[in-house]
Amino acid sequence: IGTALDIERCDLNIKGNHSNHHTDLFGQECLVVRRGQPFSIVLHLSSSSKEFKVGKTNFVFDVETGPLPRRESDTKVTFSPQASDTEWSASAATDASGRTVTVSISSSPKAPIGIYTLTLDQLGQKTSLGQFTLLFNAWCPDDAVYMKSEEKRKEYVLAQHGLIYRGSHKRIKGKPWNFGQFEPGILDICLKILDNNPKFVSDADKDVSSRRDPIYVTRALSAMINSNDDRGVLVGEWAEFSDGTHPGLWMGSGEILRQWAESGPVHYGQCWVFAAVACTVFRALGIPCRVVTNFGSAHDTNANLVIERFFDENGDRISRDDSICENFHVWVDSWMTRPDLGSKFDGWQTSDPTPQETSDGVFCCGPASLCAIKEGEVGLKYDTPFIFAEVNADVEDLVQLSTGQFVTFSESTKSVGHFISTKAVGANERHDITHQYKYPEGSKEEREVYERAQNRNMLLKRREKPGLYLKIKLAENMIVGSSFEVYALLTNNCMDTRNCKLIFYARAVSYNGKIGDLCGFSSDNLEVPSGEERRLSLKLEYQRYEPAITSDLLIQVSAITIDKETVDFQKAEKTIVLDEPDIGIKVRTCSLSCRVGSVGANEAAKASIEFKPTVAGSSVLLVNFDSDKLKNIKNFTDVVVEK
Repeated sequence: IGTALDIERCDLNIKGNHSNHHTDLFGQECLVVRRGQPFSIVLHLSSSSKEFKVGKTNFVFDVETGPLPRRESDTKVTFSPQASDTEWSASAATDASGRTVTVSISSSPKAPIGIYTLTLDQLGQKTSLGQFTLLFNAWCPDDAVYMKSEEKRKEYVLAQHGLIYRGSHKRIKGKPWNFGQFEPGILDICLKILDNNPKFVSDADKDVSSRRDPIYVTRALSAMINSNDDRGVLVGEWAEFSDGTHPGLWMGSGEILRQWAESGPVHYGQCWVFAAVACTVFRALGIPCRVVTNFGSAHDTNANLVIERFFDENGDRISRDDSICENFHVWVDSWMTRPDLGSKFDGWQTSDPTPQETSDGVFCCGPASLCAIKEGEVGLKYDTPFIFAEVNADVEDLVQLSTGQFVTFSESTKSVGHFISTKAVGANERHDITHQYKYPEGSKEEREVYERAQNRNMLLKRREKPGLYLKIKLAENMIVGSSFEVYALLTNNCMDTRNCKLIFYARAVSYNGKIGDLCGFSSDNLEVPSGEERRLSLKLEYQRYEPAITSDLLIQVSAITIDKETVDFQKAEKTIVLDEPDIGIKVRTCSLSCRVGSVGANEAAKASIEFKPTVAGSSVLLVNFDSDKLKNIKNFTDVVVEK
């Protein structure tokens, strides 16, 4: 095609697109659409423009987001009505005159969210068509935040007003809050929060590209709603409020977000304020979100899933880190898939923007799968042990005697995590979701989950995984010519006893990996209780390995364990490098002494060799020992030959 279309103007069809994309509450000033769903624009051609012909007029679209758009990062995408090798696509149609072209553009359901520029490219002639903001899409089945229920989408994405539950478990009160995610300017502020996070500052390309993932966005927002590590939205305070706003006076997120956008971190917030502002940002970006209140919430600082309270003999509390928030604590749940954990853990994910403990060096928490929390799978990302303890830790009270010794005087398994509450869908009522976080207190399932969590937590601290764990332990001194023992250690990191067959053997091996003859074997049937270890020894006797090994002095030991009931197969291998015996070298004037000759078991032989150096100065004296049993044993010593 020799000439390009002459575009008089581009109509972004904001009203129609907003209606189709459930974004009409954002107003009509800017185009806001949800990913994975078509939106349409209308190109009006000038009277002098050539006519548009479907299938014959060629043009391509470029969409770009972020300060450094790159195709490799999916922050720059090119596609056309004719063909596309991306998940973005377009189709075009025209009216009878050929002067009005309607283009339907479908974005990828995995595209990064944010502000995009849209450009038409005709044979190198580029025309800017405007900007649009792309959000997560809870209405799109291919989006990670897809939610089936329309009633829930209305509540968790579109509702601008809600209730946050406070008080005590005996007197729960729902306090109104205006989330206001559709108020003018709020969406831009929410995107600005992402642009102010430290990961964007350090690597904007990677950060913007990662905004395709609601898990990444959730973690970033958890850190940015508080201001402990950055210029985040809110400053937390629990005592003195004279130089800011008392947290109890806030009634909505809009005022807080606008104040932050104008002048930086806002004074002050507490848990329900942090959570409410986070909920506004999540909903604005298109991630379904609910505010959750936990009554009798624990704060486990040492990650042992036990809240330890210390008292002196007078009954006064001794200051320690662990505590229970006797009344309540508030966080948010957001809805998404967890491809990093498996489909079982899809759905609600807890994150907590209140700055309590650091995670990966930053004051953030989550997202942790509710399924993982309920089932005690505390080894799964992110921060699951901390959130599990918030709703299901045990409590232990200890008294410090005058001797300094601590004695336990009270224990409870039912003090933590009661009446976990959120606003009901479509009604101004409290919905109790305790059952989504934990099994009934005192039930067999609840205790089993707690024990599983303790087991997983112990493994997490040891950086081990559930299951059977097999390793080989070598002896300290393994000198060629001697006999020694090595051990196979089998640890049961499962919740139940395992019955396994353990096979342990040794073969000679050469430096190029070629396996030689068997030179040791041992096996046994082992019963390994949960959390315990069993070992099997293998004695490598010189008389057996000497004929098998090569001059490389290498032995490969292998351990195999088989649990036929669970079809669990584990293998461990190590290569032993046998040490050579030391050759003692002593230089006295011009004679050399070394251990040579016929040497019996546990015997030593000594010989003296005289020689005459021919060159003065520093040199190295090399010694090689060879015999019918031990070959190529070498050593050296530095010598100085005087004139």
